[in-house]
Amino acid sequence: MSRAFTREEDSENAIAGVGERPISTHRNLVTERGLAQIDDNLADLRDIMAKAERKADRERIAVVSRDLRYWTARRESAELSVPEPGSDVVRFGMGVTLQSDDGRKVHWKIVGEDEADPAKGSISHVSPMAVALFGKKVGDVASVNGKEWEIVKLSES
Repeated sequence: MSRAFTREEDSENAIAGVGERPISTHRNLVTERGLAQIDDNLADLRDIMAKAERKADRERIAVVSRDLRYWTARRESAELSVPEPGSDVVRFGMGVTLQSDDGRKVHWKIVGEDEADPAKGSISHVSPMAVALFGKKVGDVASVNGKEWEIVKLSES
């Protein structure tokens, strides 16, 4: 069959070889910072798209279109969640300081999936550590991967 009879949108996706970005099946809980990051991503991608369209860069357009679809879906499903002030149990959006049996301390902030960056001290609310911590208080112990962590401090940030 002649290439003249192929659908244009199929050839655009084939150019970049890009598939859709998978969207999590979990609730899309976000902090205020996470919501702002989504909005920033959308604004940046719209700017990049305009430049790609001016240059008629089909490959770049395909990649940016895919990312715009992802972030638009994430924005539409975002549920802003702010912890109750003074909460004495671990909740989404809170910071938690933990101490292991060997005395090592770590601090995690529990955030949305797109906002999580363990290297910078934030973990996703669907991570095993966050799931093990939810609803616990200072002094309680959470067990993850065979290691126990005592909750030594809670903070609202």
